[in-house]
Amino acid sequence: MTGTEASGRGCPFAAGEAPAYPFHAPDRLEPDPYWEPLRREQPLQRVTLPYGGEAWLATRYQDVRKVFTDRRFSRALAVAPGAPRFLPHQPPPDAVLSVEGPDHARLRRLVGKVFTPRRVEEMRPLIQRTADGLLDAMEEIGPPADLVEDFSLPFAVAMICELLGVPPEDRKRFCTWSDALLTTTAHTPAQVRDYMMQMHDYLGGLVAQRRVRPTDDLIGALVTARDEEDRLTEGELVRLAEAILIAGYETSASQIPNFVYTLFRRPELLERLRADHGLIPDAVEELLRFVPIGTVDGFPRTAAEDVELGGVLVRAGETVVPSMGAGNRDPEVFSRPDELDLTRRPNPHLGFGAGPHHCLGSQLARAELQIALTTLLRRYPGLRPAVPEENLSWKAGLMVRGLHTMPVTW
Repeated sequence: MTGTEASGRGCPFAAGEAPAYPFHAPDRLEPDPYWEPLRREQPLQRVTLPYGGEAWLATRYQDVRKVFTDRRFSRALAVAPGAPRFLPHQPPPDAVLSVEGPDHARLRRLVGKVFTPRRVEEMRPLIQRTADGLLDAMEEIGPPADLVEDFSLPFAVAMICELLGVPPEDRKRFCTWSDALLTTTAHTPAQVRDYMMQMHDYLGGLVAQRRVRPTDDLIGALVTARDEEDRLTEGELVRLAEAILIAGYETSASQIPNFVYTLFRRPELLERLRADHGLIPDAVEELLRFVPIGTVDGFPRTAAEDVELGGVLVRAGETVVPSMGAGNRDPEVFSRPDELDLTRRPNPHLGFGAGPHHCLGSQLARAELQIALTTLLRRYPGLRPAVPEENLSWKAGLMVRGLHTMPVTW
């Protein structure tokens, strides 16, 4: 069913029905056609998740934001054994995405100083040098090049590993580990456990090295917080490094080619950006709103008590999935929500979530995306696809949408 067909009909589900969610295999970067009729007629829809049973799906912006910001909706309860979920495994209970209250605030404070606006501004020259170096290598080899393999993946991995202090020769391994941790069906549960253990052991080895030879990178700072200041458990230390690595890598690695693909399909907007690089910061915000990176949307929350949401009483113990993609297309908040408007202001999108678990690395991700787009358009004003759209290869079986390969020329 196309978006037009879905929007021209009433709610696609009968009263009391709890269809399997996601409703469809992701169609590249297109919004789910059911979002619009659900927002209009059934903004809180009962759905069945791949593991653990039923949940509520929230599709209106205000409801999605409430789930993110209202502390009665708990991440800790949502990662309990047997809770409805998308992944075959639950994240560890001591992971930064799982804990709440004082423990969560403590963990965020430890890491937050690395991602302050001032620290990110200080990193801009390094980000720029990294982008320039990768594009120098692309130019030396000559077109066509793969924007994923030759630019976005090594760019994103280099930046987050630079923060953590991961040696350059080890960085490619994290792409495999990241995909495994974000898998829905691409890997078996046994493979996921194996890759998780590999990454856990590897990061534990880096921690041991910092104890012998202290460093000023993020892992070194976390070791100091653990050993000298007693502000971390050993498990929290490694889990924090894992979370930063995966979250910090995935947004830039997937969204750089996603954004370029979206602009290729709108050549008049691409020309505007080529002519005026000053538009790029606002364009990045709009692309974060417009391009749905998740195949399954926001991490579930479980109600700690009875809460009214979208005209429905969510009972204590029931789980809610806040759909960032649907919220970002809500016409009550965004005029012409299905139009890519490079100058949209204000733009209160939910691309980085909201509330206590708002993405810690959002400022770094913004800087990376802005510099990547600006540098690509400055260095390659003739950048264009090297293969027909139907020949592109897309990721499958993961929580994130994106291209496996993206051949380009210039």
